[in-house]
Amino acid sequence: MSALLTISAALAMHPALGGASFAWSRLLAALATRTKRIGPATGLPALGAAWQRGFASPKQVPVTAVTADTVLARIDTPCPLRGTGRTAACWRMMEYDRAVAAAAGGQFVVLESQAEPGVTACRVALRLAGQPMDDLVPAHIRAPEAGLRGRALRS
Repeated sequence: MSALLTISAALAMHPALGGASFAWSRLLAALATRTKRIGPATGLPALGAAWQRGFASPKQVPVTAVTADTVLARIDTPCPLRGTGRTAACWRMMEYDRAVAAAAGGQFVVLESQAEPGVTACRVALRLAGQPMDDLVPAHIRAPEAGLRGRALRS
């Protein structure tokens, strides 16, 4: 897992390699969804559980709450981007999570990133596909990297 995260972070750190970063993440997600049989979830608790199956251990990605419309979770796995301030790189790297969530019939957003200084666990949210996400502010928008302020990426 550590080696995959290191490769993912190395690709994500360089905006010019964004296409390669997305392709790598989507390939890993396709392998995970196929081998772990991740398919459309029947509701929010099932969406959270399906997303968790995309990881080596659900203990590293605990679901912290399920509200009427949102699954809230943490990513405790230490990230190579931790403390770097590289929230756009985090956004690129999280294409894996977005692809796994999509395979489960959901949407995914990072609310707080380990890339932010002082943050040791990512806070994330999932919603069923088609549900509004505009009230959830992604970390790369809320805490953009220096030099990228004002340049929005898709969430």
